[in-house]
Amino acid sequence: MARLVVAGTHSGAGKTTVAIGLMAAFARRGLRVQPYKAGPDYIDPTWHTAVTGIASRNLDLWMLSKATVKRLAARCADLSVIEGVMGLYDGPGSTAELARLLKTPVVLVVDAHAMAGSAAAVVRGFETLQRGVNVAGVILNQVSGPSHVKLLKQAIERHCRARVLGYLPKDESLRMPERHLGLVPAQERGRIDELADRLVTHLERTVDLDAVLALARAAPDLPPYEPPPAGKTVARIAVARDEAFCFYYEDNLELLRTLGAELVFFSPLTDRQLPEGLGAVYFGGGFPELFEPQLRANSRAHSLAESLEGLPIYAECGGLIYLAMIGVVPGKVTMTERLQHFGYCETEGLGSFLLRPGEVVRGHEFHYSTWDGEGLAPACTARRRRTGETRPEGYARGAIHASYVHVHFHACPWLARRFVRAAARFSKEVRNGLDARSGPRGGGLPDAPVVPAGRRRRRRRRGDSLLQS
Repeated sequence: MARLVVAGTHSGAGKTTVAIGLMAAFARRGLRVQPYKAGPDYIDPTWHTAVTGIASRNLDLWMLSKATVKRLAARCADLSVIEGVMGLYDGPGSTAELARLLKTPVVLVVDAHAMAGSAAAVVRGFETLQRGVNVAGVILNQVSGPSHVKLLKQAIERHCRARVLGYLPKDESLRMPERHLGLVPAQERGRIDELADRLVTHLERTVDLDAVLALARAAPDLPPYEPPPAGKTVARIAVARDEAFCFYYEDNLELLRTLGAELVFFSPLTDRQLPEGLGAVYFGGGFPELFEPQLRANSRAHSLAESLEGLPIYAECGGLIYLAMIGVVPGKVTMTERLQHFGYCETEGLGSFLLRPGEVVRGHEFHYSTWDGEGLAPACTARRRRTGETRPEGYARGAIHASYVHVHFHACPWLARRFVRAAARFSKEVRNGLDARSGPRGGGLPDAPVVPAGRRRRRRRRGDSLLQS
């Protein structure tokens, strides 16, 4: 089971560019490349999927157990490429910890700008900091020319075990497009072939791809993971998926199918009505704030808010923003120039149709907005991992559970099962002619605007984010 981890010395070192380039290069050689992303990132996986044609998966050692991560990381493929998060040793459930758990060699991306012999000290430190982490190769980024490459390569190979596999030059045409939450999702980019072509062309010329593949093939085998087949369909669940709603873990969707959900995708941006025969709706995260005029106009023109009345609804972050925007959830959302809540957190249920009092689920947050309905009818209490600070979080009323917190269903499969069962009950009531849409709801409220923080946004430093909202 050939596999490798692409890690960086720090955020912004270039690991996402290198990882995407390697995925594209090997896919174009005819290999079946299974992409993965370490940590709770939604945007980088859209690029992985675009260049390989295979859905990227997330491996998170803080939200998921080690056994679950090992299982999910062992999908059958010719080559698995795991893109790390932040620097190799950064954060809980770090890339290093993941590489050690999976016994996977690491290709370290080093930003070599304004560096020569000191690069050897950097690589040597990463090699020796933690036992069991196999930094087997190095790819240099931001090099200025052949003489610079020669200096770096000589220093590293004189003092380090890792082999220099190649480099990428300083080239603005290789820069990934960004905005306030990190990279721009691939589906918004339109045609990504030109960028992928440039990356592959550079890598084929300046990186020893055969050596990279040999390194990956030296990894010890893992027991292969075969995902269970979809269960007997018990309900249809609509999933909002378009440019405004694109933050979903593929394993979440797969688990819902395994539990008996038929997933039907729709676009709140353009669809005139919800799909027929629904038992529930799932609103993931994304960028509804960037599409507010279209979302609001489409909802008003086609009464989408009224169509949601009575349906069980699960919404995360962007989904919460949208439901407040169209009046299904009370309160007003205001966009901000600074991050509001960033990082991992634990949520403890206060009583919703999905999360019962006292139940604890691990999740994460990353958002540039505030919602003034916080504490009105909270779905849970959120406790930040780093500070221990607690606060009421989200909104729960009737069959609505909406929150800023993202969760991975493999950390709480009972929550996913509860969601599918709620959808099945709703569908059964409709079939039996009962008024399944009655009961206390948050609908029928006036539209609440999303207020911009100003025309100018503070530009984020280039590099991948730990979290996306």
